[in-house]
Amino acid sequence: MNQGFLPMSRADMEERGWDQVDFAYVIGDAYVDHPSFGHAIISRILESRGYRVGIISQPDWRNPESINIFGRPRLGFLVSAGNMDSMVNHYSVSKKRRKSDAYTPGGETGRRPDYACVVYGNLIRQTYKDTPVILGGIEASLRRMAHYDYWSDRIKRSVLLDSGADIISYGMGERSIVEIAEALDAGIPVEELTYIDGTVVKVKDKERIIGAEILPSYEDLKKEKKNYAKSFYTQYINTDAFNGKRLAEPYSDHLYVVQNPPSKPLSMMEMDDVYDLPYMRTAHPSYEEKGGIPAVSEIRFSLISNRGCFGGCSFCALTFHQGRIVQVRSHESLIKEAEQIAKDEDFKGYIHDVGGPTANFRHPSCTKQTEHGVCRNRQCLWPKPCKNLDADHSDYVSLLKKLRNIPGVKKVFIRSGIRFDYLLADRKTDFLRELCEYHVSGQLKVAPEHVSDQVLSLMGKPENRVYEEFIRQYNKMNERLGKKQYVVPYLMSSHPGSTLKEAVKLAEYCRDLGYMPEQVQDFYPTPSTLSTCMYYTGVDPRNMKPVYVPKNPHEKAMQRALIQYRDPKLYHLVEEALQKSGRTDLIGYGQKCLIRPRQSRAQGKAENRTAFGVRRRSGDAVKKKKKTIRNIHKKK
Repeated sequence: MNQGFLPMSRADMEERGWDQVDFAYVIGDAYVDHPSFGHAIISRILESRGYRVGIISQPDWRNPESINIFGRPRLGFLVSAGNMDSMVNHYSVSKKRRKSDAYTPGGETGRRPDYACVVYGNLIRQTYKDTPVILGGIEASLRRMAHYDYWSDRIKRSVLLDSGADIISYGMGERSIVEIAEALDAGIPVEELTYIDGTVVKVKDKERIIGAEILPSYEDLKKEKKNYAKSFYTQYINTDAFNGKRLAEPYSDHLYVVQNPPSKPLSMMEMDDVYDLPYMRTAHPSYEEKGGIPAVSEIRFSLISNRGCFGGCSFCALTFHQGRIVQVRSHESLIKEAEQIAKDEDFKGYIHDVGGPTANFRHPSCTKQTEHGVCRNRQCLWPKPCKNLDADHSDYVSLLKKLRNIPGVKKVFIRSGIRFDYLLADRKTDFLRELCEYHVSGQLKVAPEHVSDQVLSLMGKPENRVYEEFIRQYNKMNERLGKKQYVVPYLMSSHPGSTLKEAVKLAEYCRDLGYMPEQVQDFYPTPSTLSTCMYYTGVDPRNMKPVYVPKNPHEKAMQRALIQYRDPKLYHLVEEALQKSGRTDLIGYGQKCLIRPRQSRAQGKAENRTAFGVRRRSGDAVKKKKKTIRNIHKKK
């Protein structure tokens, strides 16, 4: 029976009649008991197995007492930086501090430390020397082995070592956290838990590492960037639960960080069980006086229908975290949650999203994956869809129709993004029609990212002609339905492989489209992606070929400015970029030009003469002159 939110204080704990918690869960986010938050899922799963879990949300890392709320937990501390890597949460790609934090009460910043997993782990170790510490969440998952850290511009050790923790539960940790808890509860010492799938552990005796592929040592990674590229790609092709190997990374002759194979994907029934746990589905009420948690508004009336992604975008960390095998919830589970949402007093009739990493993935990409796993050296959609790809939207279309018919639901939107190349691979047009007729709110957001095939190839995205074909079919379907709906493309600047030449090509595309995006995503080298590896090493780890990497901040600013060339504030950057790329033909008065030539002072004076022969000095001067003329006419 649901007893409400889990304890956040000793008083909460005692109110439940507990004298001790089994696990104290230290999190960098505010406490939101909703399945869109990793800490909610893990804590509710442990609760369902009979364990007592207390939440320590955003402790003051400068005060060791802040993690003593519940005293010593019986089995251990769980630690997560939150739903985002703490450095991505804190800093923009230009390394400037962000002005708000959507996962903190009132959007306030500064409530979690940089490198939160490391800081929290060491904070716990100051008081609890021997209590097991288990790291989890996206930050720990993507920093589980030696990794390039953009903010310090160097290779950092596994977060397991720097945090002082005992074990990392990486990826989607439902299976591994239960196995860890049961082992600790049975009295097995944490240092003996070296065998659990979906975990990373420390091993001091090489003889205990069985059946592992030995990666280059940490010292070798620091010495030679190509060593890092090779090591990273070895990790990348071993992210599958069925064929992934055990990996060992040496730090000395007597210290290895060992990554066990990933946990097996959840079945549909197991997924349903996870999302049927007794979540409160909102933030803890203690945050209301500070304005609540901004991130809740994004997920409160949305449905998570899947996890995992076989899209394989190079700049995305999903392969490392959720894996490539798509796992889904049943229609019954989703309809039950939608009916629950429809009863919410604040629900206005609009389900904001039905999706996941990629909305239109509702089953594994081919039939062999649930038995043999994904291909190690081949992608499902890139460079072209695999001949074994099962491109079928019929299950998703059926689900959307059922959700639309729930009493109280006016409209169901799809906002988490679709793969247009997968849509085109489906010979049936049922989903495209369904999408255009019922699930677009005037504008559909898709992510072609770029128009240069050279850059798209490095991104792991389809050729530009595929996107153009999608636009053609999308427009044709809307015309057939009598709807005026548009596409808003997400574009990325400064990705590895993009020179000023490719950036100009992207600007010309925006010109021809008549579209200037208000926001442009400058490539952000987040931990453990193929693109980040390219950024650091200057090679594509898939083939070890050299890749041009725009790293100079000024060049990156020019590439970004080109996409927003109409913004007057960016004129000088655009002009410089066109000159450096040898494209001064785009500076002029023709229809194909991006900007006009810079005027001389004399030319500016001549062109600013008004019909009255008076120079236009400012808007106020013109208004004053017109008012004077009107008064003269009135007197006449």
